[in-house]
Amino acid sequence: MQPTQEDAYDVIVLGAGPVGEVLAGRLGEAGLGVAVVEDELVGGECSYWACMPSKALLRPVAALAEVRAVDGARQAVDGGLDASAVFARRDGFASHWKDDGQVHWLDSVGAQLVRGRGRFDGPRRVAVETPEGGTRLLTARHAVAVCTGSRPIVPDLPGVADARPWISRDATSARAVPPRLAIVGGGVVGVEMATAYQALGSTVTMLVRGDGLLPRMEPFAGELVAEALREAGADVRMGTSVTGVRREAAAGGPVTVMLDDGGQVVADEVLFATGRAPRTDDLGLETIGLEPGSWLEVDDTCRVKALDDGWLYAVGDANRRALLTHQGKYQARIAGGVIAARARGAVELKTGPWGAHVTTADSAAVPQVVFSLPEVAAVGLTAAEAERQGRRTRVVDYEMGQVAGASLFADGYRGKARMVVDLDRGHLVGVTFVGPGVSELLQSATVAVAGEVPVERLHHAVPAYPTMSEVWLWLLEAYRS
Repeated sequence: MQPTQEDAYDVIVLGAGPVGEVLAGRLGEAGLGVAVVEDELVGGECSYWACMPSKALLRPVAALAEVRAVDGARQAVDGGLDASAVFARRDGFASHWKDDGQVHWLDSVGAQLVRGRGRFDGPRRVAVETPEGGTRLLTARHAVAVCTGSRPIVPDLPGVADARPWISRDATSARAVPPRLAIVGGGVVGVEMATAYQALGSTVTMLVRGDGLLPRMEPFAGELVAEALREAGADVRMGTSVTGVRREAAAGGPVTVMLDDGGQVVADEVLFATGRAPRTDDLGLETIGLEPGSWLEVDDTCRVKALDDGWLYAVGDANRRALLTHQGKYQARIAGGVIAARARGAVELKTGPWGAHVTTADSAAVPQVVFSLPEVAAVGLTAAEAERQGRRTRVVDYEMGQVAGASLFADGYRGKARMVVDLDRGHLVGVTFVGPGVSELLQSATVAVAGEVPVERLHHAVPAYPTMSEVWLWLLEAYRS
C-alpha cells in the first residue's frame, strides 16, 4: 500500500467524459488549476460506448438505404452490409478503446489527470484510490464538479443476472452480429440498435411495455419508425412486459425471454434498453449530506441546490436536466464561466434570459436526433407538452414527401414535419421532423426556438430550392392559411 498524497487545486472535476473535458477546458482558459479524476477511459461513455460507436454502426445502414432509395443508384448495389467492415470502421471511431489522444488534449489545456476511483471525503475533499494501490487526497479551493454521467438500468427480473444480458455498451462494442436479438425497451437506444442490427443481419424482436416507440417525442415519430422497422423485418411488439429471462447453461447458449402474456421469445442475445440512472451511487455523497445514487438537483448555473455554501456543481447527466452529450457540454461551458467568475469574486452574474451564465436551453430548446430509419429530429416542446404547460398553441403539420427537395432525396420519400406555435408569444416552441436525412434540418429549428424568432420574421428566411429546407416555407404557408 502506497502512502497517501495530498494536493490542492482550484477546482476538482469528477469524470473525464465529454462534459468533464469541456468543463476542464473552460476552467483552464480562465487560469484556474484543475484536477480531473477518471477511473475509466478519458473521453467517457460517448467516445467509446455511446455516441461515436453507435453512430458509426448506423451510418452505413443509412448510406445503403439512401442509395437504394434512388433509382439509377440502387442498380449499382449488390448485396447487403459487410458486418466485419462496419465493425472495423466503428472501432476506428471508438479509437480502438484507447484514450491517448484525449489524455493529450487534457494536458494541452493544463488540466491534471488523476487516474483512479474518486469519492468525496467531506466538503471540498476527494479521496482517489489509484491503480497503484495508493490514495490521493485532493482538496478544492473553489469548487468540485460532478460530471460522472449515467449508467444503464437493468431491471431486477428473475434470472436476469445469470442470463448476462447486453446493455448499451455491449451492443455498441460487439464483435459479431447475433442471429437473433431481443431488445427490451422502445426508447432511443432500443430503436437505434434495432435499426443497426436488423440491417446487419439479426432477426430483431422489440418488446415495448408502452403503446409506442420514442414515447417522449411526437407520437407520429414513433409510429413512422415502428412502421419502417416492421417493413425491414423486425418484430415490434407494443404493450408487452418482460417477466423473466433464462439463459441456457452452455456458454453462449440461447436466451429465453418470458412475457407477461405467457409467451416467450428465444434469442441469442437480449439487450435491455430500459432507462438510465445517475452514476452517483459510489461517490461518497453521504460524507457531504447527500443521498448516494441520487440525481443532483441544480439551479440554472449547475450549482447543487442542496448545499448552502455553493461549492458543489453537477454538470451533464448527473443533474437529469437533459441526458444528451451536447446538452452536457453546453452546461459545461456555462458552468465553467460561472465557476471562474465566482472564483474571481464576482457578486453578480449575467442571469437574464440571454445571459451567459444560465442554462436556458435545458428547458426551452433541447435538440435531439434519433438515427433510425427514418431519422427523427426534434427540438423544444411536443404539442402535448405545450398543452400541459397551459400554452395556447397552434400545431401545423406537413408531409415531407410533398417537398421538392425531399422527393429528390429519395424516391417515394415518406416523412412528416410539425411545428408548435405559441399564439400568445408569436414564436415556435417546438419542431419535429421525421424522414431520411432530416437531422441536418434541426439546427435551423433550434435557432428558431432558442432565438424566439417571430413567425412573421421566419417568412423572410428564404429556403433554397430545391432542398429539403423548403419544408419551412410550406409549414409557414400552412400556418398562414
